[in-house]
Amino acid sequence: MSQVIELLKSMNYQISKELLFNYKKLNITDSEFIVIIYLINQSSNIYNPKQISNDLGIELNQVLELINSLCEKNIIKIEMKKINNIRSEIINLDYLYEKLALSMQEVEPKKDTNIYSIFESEFGRTLSPMEFEIINGWVDSGTSEELIILALKEATYNGVSNLRYIDKIIYEWGKKGIKTRDDVEKDRKQFKNTNKKNKELFDYDWLNDDRDN
Repeated sequence: MSQVIELLKSMNYQISKELLFNYKKLNITDSEFIVIIYLINQSSNIYNPKQISNDLGIELNQVLELINSLCEKNIIKIEMKKINNIRSEIINLDYLYEKLALSMQEVEPKKDTNIYSIFESEFGRTLSPMEFEIINGWVDSGTSEELIILALKEATYNGVSNLRYIDKIIYEWGKKGIKTRDDVEKDRKQFKNTNKKNKELFDYDWLNDDRDN
């Protein structure tokens, strides 16, 4: 994960939003994702595992395993081609783009594709790649779009516009079994009633209560 963060911080590497949002759906691991980002951003498509190992700081054996895994998943393909009369191994990424296009078509009808624009509207700015990944993680974990947006509204109502605060709200709601808008309203009413009872308890002047006298 630390390598993913470093790549996201780097201005030298381009990561398409579509790939970032959908690579998990293609059964691509985080380590394979790093290799794919590297391959996409290379000017040459000649397969050079030693160069990949040196550039990414990954052991050569692991590079070979990752490339082999991506080939087995039909994400990439290694082909033999003649370049300047020399036979070379070439990495073909067409399979990746085909699978990515199909994955995007499958998720297109889902309304949760709008959730990111809602966050940007509430925050008044563009989300960072890491923020996109965090929101996507909530969705992938099974948290409903309705609940995520309610947590966003709760945070902005309290004058907070960061995902850590929203993540805390979602976590606390999860512990309470809150899953819908109705659950949130019930929790708020219960909280208000509890505070009201506590206030009445503290306002009660028990020192001057002489009913037993």
